[in-house]
Amino acid sequence: MGLATSALRRSGAIGMLPVRALGRSAQVQFGVLRGGDRTELSNAARAATADDTRRVLGELKGGALKAGQLLSTVETLFPQDPEGSWRAALTAMQEDNPGLPLTEIEVVLRQDLGPDWRARFATFGPHPVAAASIGQVHEAVLTDGTPVAVKIQYPGIAEAMAADVRALSLALRATSIVARGMAMPPLVAELRTRLSEELDYEREAHSHNRFADAYTDDPEVVVPRVLQATKRVMVSEWLPGTGFAEIAMTGEQAQCDRAGELYQRFFLVSPTRVGLLHTDPHPGNFRMVGDRLGVLDFGSVLHTPGGLPETFGRLIAGMLAGDSAAVERRLRDDGFIRPGKHLEVDKLADYLAPFTEPARHETFSYSREWLRGTFGTVNDPRNPDFAVALQMNMPAEQLFTHRVWLGLVGVLSGLHATVAVRSELERYLPGFAEGLAGNTPSE
Repeated sequence: MGLATSALRRSGAIGMLPVRALGRSAQVQFGVLRGGDRTELSNAARAATADDTRRVLGELKGGALKAGQLLSTVETLFPQDPEGSWRAALTAMQEDNPGLPLTEIEVVLRQDLGPDWRARFATFGPHPVAAASIGQVHEAVLTDGTPVAVKIQYPGIAEAMAADVRALSLALRATSIVARGMAMPPLVAELRTRLSEELDYEREAHSHNRFADAYTDDPEVVVPRVLQATKRVMVSEWLPGTGFAEIAMTGEQAQCDRAGELYQRFFLVSPTRVGLLHTDPHPGNFRMVGDRLGVLDFGSVLHTPGGLPETFGRLIAGMLAGDSAAVERRLRDDGFIRPGKHLEVDKLADYLAPFTEPARHETFSYSREWLRGTFGTVNDPRNPDFAVALQMNMPAEQLFTHRVWLGLVGVLSGLHATVAVRSELERYLPGFAEGLAGNTPSE
């Protein structure tokens, strides 16, 4: 069966997710009345809902699957169960999704590479090695012997995007398939921006090779080079390695720590080094290649000609001061507080705890338990409409940075990585060391 492009069909498939979830909930209640074990029935229903969500979003691809991949960066915030149903489902969305048969996507290869497209390759794998939200990847070898990854956009995927965004906006509000309290409007807005960028593989190739140039022969990071790109087909050097999902599941602690160290440093260093911020931190885009970090998928980036905004570093440093008045003055100087408004700094400190708590330590051990506990200490910090956030004047680049860093914290927690934090921030995060120097509490 080909990719569903009908808006009605796609909306119907997404809309049935909460309906089936509610049906399972009713079955649990009925089973309990008949003497069944509530815990056993609830776990079975949760596993079925997680599997149903993973299957539907994976088959629909497009905006539907992208939503699952975005949420996978913070899978620790989802309902937990002994079997790890949600964790397994969301982790699978990172890389392990059903692809389309080559016969169904060959039309894109013919249109973009020409009717003799096969003549460019010595071998071309008939089955996808990875399938994502917008396209799938086939392993191939060029006629000169170069191993490559061929990324092919699904035919008709662009036409499916608007329907996905509308349907997801309704379905994710109406169902309990995600953690209670998680606000969906920012996710929908993010999808709309992200997907419009990622549909252009020529644009992605340009960003991709900027990173490849910046990290040529780097001892810590490897970025494969794009060799050819059209609007819907991209051919890049093949990158072997072990994905973060596999490392998190089976890796030794030393490997998790090394992956976390390089992953965190990449996001700190690359905005200055490349002038771009990789804005898709989900773990499916990263792998360990020997002792180096391999990075993929540059479809969504933010231009950062001066590196990460200094206001972000100063904001994190300011929260460590313990002097609310001094912090408010600094935030006001940086333009975070609207004229005539007062900010409850203590609430803001709780809201930013996932960022500031690790920064208090030279070395910090991330974990799923810590992340869930941190988010549970305030009313609802997962909701970007939380009152304290509304009091802040957040520029666009700050919102992007905040969202990317939240994803980074989620991935580090999923790895259970122990990494250096304080010294890394002082060395690489613009504004952080300066903010610390100015954080002398008043007498």
